Amino acid sequence: MEKYPPDDYGERTRRRDCTGPWQARYRDPSGKQKAKNYPISEGGKKAAEAFLDEVRTRVRRREYNDPKRGEITLTEWWELWWPGQPKKAVTTTNRKLSNWNAHIQPKWGKWRLCDIEHSALQAWFTNEVKGYHTRKKVHELLNAMLRGAVRDGRRIPYNPAAEVEIGEAPKKHPDELRPPTREQCALIREHLPMYYRPLVVFLEHTGLRWGEATGLRWENVDLEAQHFKVKEVLSEDKGRLFRKPAPKSVAGFRTVPLTPEAADAIRTMVARWKPRDTVTPIEDPYDLAPEELVFRGPQGGVLTRHNFHRNWVPAIQAAGLAREVTNPETGRTEWWPRVHDMRHVFATWLKDLGIDEKDTQTVMGHDRGSKVTWIYQHSPEDVAAKVRARMAPEAEGVRVLKAV
Repeated sequence: MEKYPPDDYGERTRRRDCTGPWQARYRDPSGKQKAKNYPISEGGKKAAEAFLDEVRTRVRRREYNDPKRGEITLTEWWELWWPGQPKKAVTTTNRKLSNWNAHIQPKWGKWRLCDIEHSALQAWFTNEVKGYHTRKKVHELLNAMLRGAVRDGRRIPYNPAAEVEIGEAPKKHPDELRPPTREQCALIREHLPMYYRPLVVFLEHTGLRWGEATGLRWENVDLEAQHFKVKEVLSEDKGRLFRKPAPKSVAGFRTVPLTPEAADAIRTMVARWKPRDTVTPIEDPYDLAPEELVFRGPQGGVLTRHNFHRNWVPAIQAAGLAREVTNPETGRTEWWPRVHDMRHVFATWLKDLGIDEKDTQTVMGHDRGSKVTWIYQHSPEDVAAKVRARMAPEAEGVRVLKAV
């Protein structure tokens, strides 16, 4: 230290008689001295000097990241990052855990953060992660993890997953999105067991989602005012039902009008089960309190989607409407029409009645009206008919003119 004292910046004077590798010494923002070695050569010297210039610039700009902090594996970073994440709905949390365990951890868990590159991630998403919706959710999780690593003391200088492309969602022909007509709904009901018909009428006349309808409690129904309030839903995770104290979104909290048919459906179920006019507080989400529900299973318990589906598929088949479709992403067999299509039937009905789009959006519990307008309320035939009606008089006039 006496022979080679540090300068004003705390750096040591270079030794001219050095016989070992070049060593670039610097101090991190905390003042701790760091060093990086380069081989004995003129190129090594230049590389060491360039490295020092870069590090000092990043320290001054407060963009410095300690390379050693990025040398932990992705699994080690998950164990640090995941416990601090805000916990959302049970289904969302379990989906993220599933994506980590099934996709990200087996492939990238042993990789160091500093070694993960954009090109490798892009190739993995393109060639190995199957299904658009799976890629989308896996990318959301991995992107959030690596973005957090950048923010956490800059463990890595940039997020390699930020610009990864996951492709486009599979396209569907409008015919596949079209709901059944109300006449077809009536035909389906004729082939359902009598017990389930009030539920289908209620879905068709209110546009409720499945969990909203099966979670409807008698206390939230006002037959005299001819409406009911959506305040909670029943949801399912890994085959187990639980209560959610809020619908799908803030817009899900709403008041829905009751048509005479929907009111009669409620009266039929109330007369059979005589539900309690109370709402049990959700202290245990798995305490479903079925004695307060309006729509229940044939034995008086909670009505499950699986049990109802066992009656729905034979009904649409007997009605001659069933169309079997194989999902190209999952390989699963799906049937048209779905129970959820009753919601689309309701939206189309409101459009045909001339209900304002904003009012339709409010009654159906949508955050925005674009989906209501396009998917639920339009068809190519509607547009074609409107255009043809406008064009026909002009076309007729041209023909007459030619004849003259």
